[in-house]
Formats: sequence, C-alpha cells, structure tokens
Amino acid sequence: MTSLFSPLTFNRGPAMKNRFMLAPLTNQQSHEDGVCSEEEFKWLTKRAEGGFGLTMTSAAHVQAEGKGFPGQMGIFSDDHLPGLTRLAKAIKANDSVSIVQLYHGGMRAPKELIGMQPLSASDNEKWGARAMTTAEVGAMIEAFIRGAQRAEQAGFDGVELHGAHGYILAQFLSPEINQRTDKFGGSLANRQRLIFDILEGIRKGCGSNFMVGVRLSPERFGMKLPEVVQVADQLMREELIEFLDMSMWDVFKMPEDGVSQGKTLLSHFTELDRKGCRLGVAGKLKTPAECQRAMDAGVDWVMLGRAAIVHHDYPKLLQANDKFMPLETPVSPEHLRAEGLSDTFIEYMKLWKGFVKDNDGVIDNELILNS
Repeated sequence: MTSLFSPLTFNRGPAMKNRFMLAPLTNQQSHEDGVCSEEEFKWLTKRAEGGFGLTMTSAAHVQAEGKGFPGQMGIFSDDHLPGLTRLAKAIKANDSVSIVQLYHGGMRAPKELIGMQPLSASDNEKWGARAMTTAEVGAMIEAFIRGAQRAEQAGFDGVELHGAHGYILAQFLSPEINQRTDKFGGSLANRQRLIFDILEGIRKGCGSNFMVGVRLSPERFGMKLPEVVQVADQLMREELIEFLDMSMWDVFKMPEDGVSQGKTLLSHFTELDRKGCRLGVAGKLKTPAECQRAMDAGVDWVMLGRAAIVHHDYPKLLQANDKFMPLETPVSPEHLRAEGLSDTFIEYMKLWKGFVKDNDGVIDNELILNS
C-alpha cells in the first residue's frame, strides 16, 4: 500500500500528504440559509483529523436558485464567509488540502426549496424547468467565479466545479438535455463553453497558486462517453485544471454505451495525456485492496465516500495496520454518531440501501444520489 501514502504534488497549490481524498458528500447538515453549521463543521474537520490528504466540502451552491437539497452549504453570499473561514482554517490545521465543491442544481433544484421555477439549459417538462436566458447564463458564470473568489477569501486552497451527476454543468454538456441555439448549445464546443468560461474567469479572478478541479460523470444523465473523454482531454491538454475527478459509480466497470467496449471505463481516462493534471476516481472504493487496485490502474488518487462515513480515520487506520479492513455495512446509528454524523445526516443515510441498522434490522430503501 506504499503508493497510497506517497505525497502528491499539483501544478498549483499545496501537496497532498497521501492519496486519499474525502468525497464531496451530501449530508443536509448546514443551515437553510447556506451558513455552515456546527454539525457540518464537525463532520468535515473530523475527516481532516482522520488523515485524509484532501478534504472536500459537500456541494456548495453558488446561487440561491441553485439549491438542490435541504441543509445545503452555500457560497453565494458574503454571509457565508465566517463559517467557511473557520472551516478552511480547521481543515488546513490538520495538514489536509482544503477544497470547496462549487455547485448549481439547475433543473434538479426543487421548486419548493428555491421558491421559483427551476432553471436549466433548455425547457424540461419532466423536471418542470425552463431554459435560462443567455443573460442568466452569464450571471451564473459570474456566480461560479465569485464563489471561487469567496472560497479563496475564506482561506481554502482551491475549488472543484461539479460537472457531474446531472446538475447544471452536466445539463449544458448533455446533447439530450441541451437544446439551445445560442452560443451555449449545439456543438460540443458550445455545450462545454460554460465550464471553460467559468475556468477562465476563475484563473483571472483568483490567485496564481489557487487550485481548480473538475468533476465529470462519463455516463448517465445524458452524457456520451466519447464526448466526456474529449472534454477531459481538452481540460488536461490545455492545463486548465490541477485535478480531474471522475465519478464512475463503479471504478472497475465496463462502459454501458455499447460502442466503447473492450476496455474498462476507467482506462478511457487513464490513457489520456495528463500534462501534469492529476486524475482521480470515485465509485465503490471501500477496501484497501480496491483502493490499491485503482492506483495500479493508473490513477493518481482515490476518493472515498461511504468508507469515509464509516471510518473518519480510514487513512490513519490503514497506515497503522496494513491488515485493516473497514466495517461491513449496515452499521448502527450509534457508530455513525461516534464517527461525527449528526442525527440529520444519519436520517439521510437511511435512504442508502443497507447502510444503517435500525432496531429491527436494516433500513432498506434505495439510494437517492444527490452529490
């Protein structure tokens, strides 16, 4: 497991002390106005204390109308700065790189949460969304840039753009969802323009050592694998980002598109010329052997979600004992409380199939994926 504990440098920003990143997990623990709560602070800083080389926040919405779920952290107002500043300081005090994930729910921002009709790349009857005007797209680009500037002002080392899981950046990327006829629709060059314009604005508006990453989904939510590979290649080739975070649901799966068969989904990205960009993955990585297998497949770091929920100190436990094996789920609410989850977060985790025990056995609902 030595490669999991070797440092990792980036073109900008501080190095990671190991190859473990905390996944940006929905937890519904912040205040409804987006201010970071004591519960969210505890959840995140406990992972930094537990040895994660990089600690990423849950998705922080850059506009009020981009709020995707209750108790979501915000970064659209200067009112959020005190809580974010305290959080960044505590993460970095534990020698963990601090990153805010920047987010907008788009059509997946529920009307009952945002008090208005959801917005998207185009009208969408299923989600009850309307197309954003070109001016509204421009305002959203500025909101992402301003979110990055707030993150830097708060003391974070960098940000990640959430371009995965069918949220607003993915809605613009998708040829199925995006039916626009302006400069943000049509060709892939136009559909990806939103991401590249945001990155250009962050580079101009933030310091030269400020880190930037992007999260992409290679499949589902209207994504086309060849197009996602092309976007990833351009992001790396043009050296616009320090890290690319590929969210795959299962790191070792084969593609589902029926066209790109014959090699793993992951290999489509590990084969790209990274030009100094660091590549990492998330998706059903639980055991140390699985983490090492992903490293051996050619990634630079691994991102833990469920395993980090069960063990806040996963990296430290593994470093101290190379025979360490994480607990099997389901786990008890008492265990999760001891791991720094509030009752609100535990209730949310009961929506994940087979994750939380109750007094009679296991809560057996289907996963609702928000992050």
